[in-house]
Amino acid sequence: MAASEDLTSAGPRLLGPADVRSLAAALGIRPTKQRGQNFVLDANTVRRIVRTAAVSADDVVLEVGPGLGSLTLALLGSAKRVVAVEVDPVLARALPATVASYAPDFAERLRVVEADALRVTSLPDPQPTVLVANLPYNVSVPVLLHLMALLPSLRNGLVMVQSEVADRLAAAPGSRTYGIPSAKAAWFASVRRAGTVGRNVFWPAPNVESGLVAWEHRDPPAVKVSRAEVFAVVDAAFAHRRKTLRSTLKEYAGSAEAAEKALAYAGVDHMARGESLAIEDFARIAEGLARA
Repeated sequence: MAASEDLTSAGPRLLGPADVRSLAAALGIRPTKQRGQNFVLDANTVRRIVRTAAVSADDVVLEVGPGLGSLTLALLGSAKRVVAVEVDPVLARALPATVASYAPDFAERLRVVEADALRVTSLPDPQPTVLVANLPYNVSVPVLLHLMALLPSLRNGLVMVQSEVADRLAAAPGSRTYGIPSAKAAWFASVRRAGTVGRNVFWPAPNVESGLVAWEHRDPPAVKVSRAEVFAVVDAAFAHRRKTLRSTLKEYAGSAEAAEKALAYAGVDHMARGESLAIEDFARIAEGLARA
C-alpha cells in the first residue's frame, strides 16, 4: 500500500502508515490509553467506513475524536461539511494544517471544535445530520448516547467501537448480550451490526477486536414520561440481571406492591427479567410508576 492514497482521482489524499507516524512524530504525539487513542493506518478501512455510512454530498458529518485525520480526510471527500470534535488540543489545532496539506480543495469543508464530546452542549450551524466516528473505546457508549440526546438533527450514523460493545448496542431483547446500552440506544434509533475491523489497521494495535455499529433515528415511544424517567427504570431493571422485575424494581418504585402495579399497567409479567423487555415496555413501566 502506498504511503498516501486517493479516495478518487480528484479527492483528498488519504493517510497511510508512513503518513500517520510522520504526522505523530512531528507533533510529538504518542497514542494514549487514557484518551482511548488508536490511530487508523489503513486507507481502505476509512473508505469502507464512509461507504458503509452512506455519506452524501448533502450531509453535515459529525466526527468525534478525529485524531491525526485519517477518517476526516475520507469524509471531506464525500460530505458537504465535517464538524470534528477533538479533546486533545495538540491534535485539534494540527488537524486544519493536515487537511490543508492533504486535501487543500476540501479544507473549507472542515470545522474543528476543541472540546470533550461528553461535555459538549452545542455545535455550530449547520447542525450535523450524520455521526461517523472511531469512538474512544473507554467512553464510547456514554458519548454515543449523549450525542443522540443532544442532536435531534442526526438522522443516522456509523461508529466504530469495541466488538463486545457493538454486540451490546445492537442486541435485541432476549439475547445474552442485551442490556442497558441496548435498551437506551433503542430509545433513539434502530441499531445493527455493520461489520468488524481487524486490529492491524490501528496504531497501536488494540488488545480487542473492533466492530462497526450502524443506526437510524426513530421516534421514541409515545409515553407521558421523560426519557430520564424511562432510563432510570432501565437502570433499575438491570441492577440485578438474574432477579425478576418485581424484585429489581421494588426499591426504585418504593415497594413491591407499587412495582407490581406498574408492571400490570405495562402488561408485563412481574416474574419476567429486564433482558426480555423492549424499550417500549420500559417506557410503559415508567408511565405506570408515574401514575401511582
